[in-house]
Amino acid sequence: MTNNNTINQETIESLCDRLQSATRIEDRRDTVYALEVLSKKCKLEVGTKSIILLANILQGDRTDLDSIQLVLEALTNLIAYDVGSDEEQSDLPQGITVQFTELYIQNKKRVHVVLELIAKTNFNVRRAAIRFLTALLTNCTEELQDIILESGPAGFSKLLDLLEDKREVIRNDALLLFQVLIRSNWCIQGIFVLEYGFERLLRILVSKYGSDGNVTIEDCLSIILTLFESNQSNQSYFRRRSYIPRLFSFFERGLIGEKLWSIQKVTNIHLLLKIIQTLVSPTNSNENIIACQRTVKQCGILRRLCIMLMLTTVPDDILSETINTIADIVRGNIENQQFLGSIMDITAEVQQLVKLEIFWVYYID
Repeated sequence: MTNNNTINQETIESLCDRLQSATRIEDRRDTVYALEVLSKKCKLEVGTKSIILLANILQGDRTDLDSIQLVLEALTNLIAYDVGSDEEQSDLPQGITVQFTELYIQNKKRVHVVLELIAKTNFNVRRAAIRFLTALLTNCTEELQDIILESGPAGFSKLLDLLEDKREVIRNDALLLFQVLIRSNWCIQGIFVLEYGFERLLRILVSKYGSDGNVTIEDCLSIILTLFESNQSNQSYFRRRSYIPRLFSFFERGLIGEKLWSIQKVTNIHLLLKIIQTLVSPTNSNENIIACQRTVKQCGILRRLCIMLMLTTVPDDILSETINTIADIVRGNIENQQFLGSIMDITAEVQQLVKLEIFWVYYID
């Protein structure tokens, strides 16, 4: 093992020397490729000796897109840890990936370069840049959020445009990026909403119509839920733009179909129910609660949720969450309570126990 470590160290030192002295594009590309190959199993050594050298390549001549892609992939390997990979170095110091991230972002221009690369139309470079930025954000969220905000509206707009990319894999990677980017930052959330972020997410959902068991749907719903949590302004915007009916219409058929629910569908419906609960949460202002309760009833959500209670195919955890959601929709709202009562009276199939659970939940508060 010691001999192997020594050989690897010598190899990495030699590669770094070659990278600094290379004058031909082909030589530099081959050297970067060799470092990329070693960037997982020799993460500590490669990161310590080459991360600044790799960063400098991104800030220099970027005409060789193959080299740029390899640099981005190597950097991503250095600041991320793939738990499921056998190639990862096992004896790493704690927090080393975060330390490498902090080293990279010491110079903000290095982050600006990544934003510029994301704007490039080359598929491989764009995708590698998105994944690298996502890894940077994951490790140093607040610092990266500030740097991205400092880059100005144009930089943020370029990121939002990724949600409109015609290539599905780019859109999917962008969704993962935004899940981290908007986290706990009201300023970024506000820009996302004002730049028609909700509209872009709904368009992605529409493109997935009929496949409510898709992981892309989970990513879209996760972003919407994050935007709603502790942010009544975003909730009000979503309601005033009539997005609630559009969101629900996507799931309307899926809520009552399929005898066997996939794990992914359970996850997606669970997120949808959480979104509804957030809109009518008792922690919101009374004005917002009443408005959302009215909209939820008018667009048929309450009725559909009641129908779900009759289905024997609905998983137990979804049934329990549905009961909680219905309770929030009717809590303190006489009109919705009367509607629920009328549905219960004419629906013999609904077990008495379910009825008692609903009334217990919303009366206990």
